[in-house]
Amino acid sequence: MKNFGGFLALLGIAAIVMNYLDRVPRLLMWIYNWGDNVAWGIKIGLVVVGGALYFLGPKEDEVAEEASEPTDVKEE
Repeated sequence: MKNFGGFLALLGIAAIVMNYLDRVPRLLMWIYNWGDNVAWGIKIGLVVVGGALYFLGPKEDEVAEEASEPTDVKEE
């Protein structure tokens, strides 16, 4: 989830910065159909949700350890 959250946050920040340069990422071109206020809300939402996923998601080491640990199987 950290990778996806980082991507969302980076996309939101890039959209905010590129807005000031009069450029819009193609992936976010549709948000301007509803006006500037809604577009700003979506961009800020991307940064907030992406940051939350990044900081609250499990660390990559924890995910790798859980996958490599053997399960306890009782032998009879």
